[in-house]
Amino acid sequence: MDPVLGVSQPIATQKPIAADPDKALWDAAKELEASFLSEMLKSAGIGKTPDSFGGGIGEDQFASFLRQEQARSMVDSGGIGLAQSLFEALKERSDAQV
Repeated sequence: MDPVLGVSQPIATQKPIAADPDKALWDAAKELEASFLSEMLKSAGIGKTPDSFGGGIGEDQFASFLRQEQARSMVDSGGIGLAQSLFEALKERSDAQV
């Protein structure tokens, strides 16, 4: 074992870990759900600058980042189930192509 790196084999001889295609599909589905929810939050007026005592142009420019993170948080907490539907459709399509 290499005491510095804490691995049993030299890095050059280790086999690369294969990426899990289902994880990639799941991550894509979650991101699509987050984008959808972000647009819904925008339509609902979340993050809209108030007419008085607002943060000015800076608040307007960064409101989309706040909405996107709020949407990601919603998805991580269970979301609305859209990610699961998207994942199943993407999985079915990728299985059919193989």
